[in-house]
Amino acid sequence: MKRRPTVHSSGDPEALFRATVTPLASIFGSGFLVIVPILAGAVGPYAPIAMAIVCAVAFCVGAVIRFNIRTAEPALAGKPKESTLAFERCSDLALVMAYVISVCLYLHILSAFVLGSVHLDTDFNESLLTTAVIVVIMAIGLTRGLGALSMLEGWALGVTLVIIVMLIVGFGLYDLQAWQSSRGITLFKAAEHTPWEVATIVAGTLIVVQGFETTRYLGDEFTAKARVQASRLSQWLSTAVYLVFVTAALPLIHTLNGHFNDNSLIHLAAAASGLLVAPLVIAAALSQFSAAVADTLAATGNLEEVTHHQLKLRFGTVLVGGGAIALAWMANTLEIVALASRAFAFYYLLQCLVAISVSHSRGQQLFFSLVAAVLAFITVFAIPAS
Repeated sequence: MKRRPTVHSSGDPEALFRATVTPLASIFGSGFLVIVPILAGAVGPYAPIAMAIVCAVAFCVGAVIRFNIRTAEPALAGKPKESTLAFERCSDLALVMAYVISVCLYLHILSAFVLGSVHLDTDFNESLLTTAVIVVIMAIGLTRGLGALSMLEGWALGVTLVIIVMLIVGFGLYDLQAWQSSRGITLFKAAEHTPWEVATIVAGTLIVVQGFETTRYLGDEFTAKARVQASRLSQWLSTAVYLVFVTAALPLIHTLNGHFNDNSLIHLAAAASGLLVAPLVIAAALSQFSAAVADTLAATGNLEEVTHHQLKLRFGTVLVGGGAIALAWMANTLEIVALASRAFAFYYLLQCLVAISVSHSRGQQLFFSLVAAVLAFITVFAIPAS
């Protein structure tokens, strides 16, 4: 969504904090819940290296988004080239589709964790619960509007960070005890995968670090400089947390006995301490519901602007919810993870084209082109973990 003039200065620490909450909440929205089993099944004990590569790719994409905040936005506000305007409009549409998929993903993960905690996590039950929650969000959106629920974002981020810290501490204590015991730390072996399969599976995890682009659409609240700083800060913080989190979880992966599911983190938490399971499920439910509401709001807002306000927010809520419900019955969680990664990669690819169209530096254009090539690979070839 393109926004109105900015109001908050980057020199205000409180403004920077509030500007960072949105991208950070989005990045941690679902990633920490599914990334460990996906990478463990794909690359085994090399999961931290794969996580570092994914974060590095995301940081390069973040650089494109930050360039567009500084350079493309002023160009679009003036008299942009036709190519720039076309790429930006296409990216708006691509982002709507990506948001629809991510709404379904968030609520599928919510269902997997809630049902997994009571051992009822069949594909049918997950799709049914996902549908029920989407219907609730649609009903609230149609009758009262979703704006009142947006306040959940800050609370969800706080709860998510607390449970991540708890898990890291729990995993760390388990690792320390295992290292000091006579049996030592037990590592595991990944399933047999070709290098191509590994590359395409890891490519399908881009969604877990998605969210830094949200600063691109906060222009009515924060200056360009504040949004650039918030985007960069959110990526540095999330990268550090993800690398520590994945590394701490490695010594527990053998407890899964080679079975990697969308809610395997529950089993890892239980292996570290039974006290971690209930907080994890609560955090998963709150964070996924909040993220789904946020992306529904973003998707409907984008639809309204793309259609020049011909499509009203309430009808947009029905379209977004209907699309998410349809997808909920067509794919499982890990398939939706890969599909969401491909959808956001396509959006980022279009943002690279926007950046290329407004840049006058050959070096910058080369960098944007290389990032675009990586994103094209993800868009075309990313596959779900098996």
